[in-house]
Amino acid sequence: MKLVLWVLALFASATAIVLAAYYNTGSVLFTVPPYKIELAFNTFIIMVLSVFTVFYMLLRILSGLSGINRRIRAKKAEQLTWSGVRAFFEARYDQAMEFSEKAFKLADTQTTKVLNAVVAARSAHQQRNYLRRDHLLTAAREQAPVGRVLTLITEAELFLDEGRYHDALTALQSIYSFGGLQSTAVLLLELKAQQMAGNWDAVLELTEVLSNRSSVDRAHVDELRHQAHLENIKKNTKDIVLLKKYWGTLPWQEKTDGRIAVAAARALMAQGDNAAAQKIIENGLDAGLYPELVALYADCQSGIVSWQIQRAESWLVKYPNNADLLLALGRLCTYGELWGKAQNYLEASLSIDPGYPAHLALAQLFEKLGKQEAASEHYRKGLDFALKQISSA
Repeated sequence: MKLVLWVLALFASATAIVLAAYYNTGSVLFTVPPYKIELAFNTFIIMVLSVFTVFYMLLRILSGLSGINRRIRAKKAEQLTWSGVRAFFEARYDQAMEFSEKAFKLADTQTTKVLNAVVAARSAHQQRNYLRRDHLLTAAREQAPVGRVLTLITEAELFLDEGRYHDALTALQSIYSFGGLQSTAVLLLELKAQQMAGNWDAVLELTEVLSNRSSVDRAHVDELRHQAHLENIKKNTKDIVLLKKYWGTLPWQEKTDGRIAVAAARALMAQGDNAAAQKIIENGLDAGLYPELVALYADCQSGIVSWQIQRAESWLVKYPNNADLLLALGRLCTYGELWGKAQNYLEASLSIDPGYPAHLALAQLFEKLGKQEAASEHYRKGLDFALKQISSA
């Protein structure tokens, strides 16, 4: 039906044009002194239509040639882009940078330009051409807003690799300014930057967030959280008030971690607060046997050695024949002048795990008892063990 209507409309238009031309007897006069040109109006109309048609066809031809040229450029840019990406992942960084820079110049879309600028920047970074890298990153950043986030993430990663963690943090803060939930990859980059900067409170905040992300390595995050606690304890070692305040903010799980408990107890003992250190050690050993914590318990003498012996013996019931606990008990009994029990515990420890610490403790015990020959024998054996450990290290 539409085709019939179009045909009727064309016939009607043709009839109208013929009738108008037939009855139109007018003329057009062009005056260019001293000349005058007179044309029939119908002839003038035909000439105008002819000129318009020729001009329109020329424009179509030129537009077609321009389109062909754009398609050729786009095809060439695409080929160079893939060649650059492939060369980058094949570690041919010089070729990757060459291909990507050429593609950047030929590309007519911001997305393609940003991609090639980033690949070229990463290639320059691998070649330690940092000046060229920064120039390419600037070029990528200028393709706003398409290239903003991609460029900032690339900057953060490359600056971190170079050790410029402050610049990396600046780039990451710019990403955060866009708002929204940040990806795990971005948070991991900030975690690394904050770790390098020694901002351990920020590290703790990030590990808290990342611990709820299913895609992260929980063991790695936990290790960084422990490191952050150890560094904060170390920072507050000389200020017992700040140290105790920080310790009070830790969750119970962190307080009973062996490494953290050892660090806190050592810091308190260095400040002379053995009573607080003893409580930390006891809580830690109640949660689990940590060898360094056991050894430290014997050094943490708060003046109530009978209580310490009682606690250590309760742990020995839970962990029988543990050489570290037997050694600690022997040292505590020596401190409490329980000579017989001290010798029994130390010899039991030595029978399970002969080594330098047990021999040294026995030597010191025999010296107190006036048994110089036995003391000398254990000093000698302990020295032999120490020399063997040094030579095997």
